[in-house]
Amino acid sequence: MSRLGKRDIVIPAGVDISQNSGKLLVKGPKGELSREFLSEIIITINPSSINLTPLTETVSSRALWGTYSSHIRNMIEGVIKGYEKKLLIEGTGYKWSVAGPEIILALGLSHPVKVPIPEGIKVVVEKTELLLSGIDKELVGNFAAQIRSLKKPEPYKGKGIRYIGEVITRKQGKRSTT
Repeated sequence: MSRLGKRDIVIPAGVDISQNSGKLLVKGPKGELSREFLSEIIITINPSSINLTPLTETVSSRALWGTYSSHIRNMIEGVIKGYEKKLLIEGTGYKWSVAGPEIILALGLSHPVKVPIPEGIKVVVEKTELLLSGIDKELVGNFAAQIRSLKKPEPYKGKGIRYIGEVITRKQGKRSTT
């Protein structure tokens, strides 16, 4: 039994949810999101809540039960509040800027790295900080991880791209014996 799946999902005021042939559409003040769901889980939409029940008691349907519940909760929170990730760049000569529909990064390579910004994500650059925001939690998180993977922080000096609040464990490095 899924602890998340058993609980009803409350629909807040200002959010409209509709279902059409396996596709769930959530509309709110910040925008609208849609997602395909398999028919293994029955999604019942009431006026003030959403209830999920598995069609059969199989391992895959029990796994999807909690997952679908989390997806729907994230969609509702996204159209109401939105999501944001903050990244920090550290290192001599490392910088980023936004030029139209792409982010241009100088990462100590022989060429600047250009990353296209996905539709639905807003990017704000402030010197060494990069703020990514949007209504889709999965899209914002994946894009932040994609940018971080271009230059992961190294353990000796901490140079690279990291999340704000992320702790990088430092290594001591070589010692000279005297």
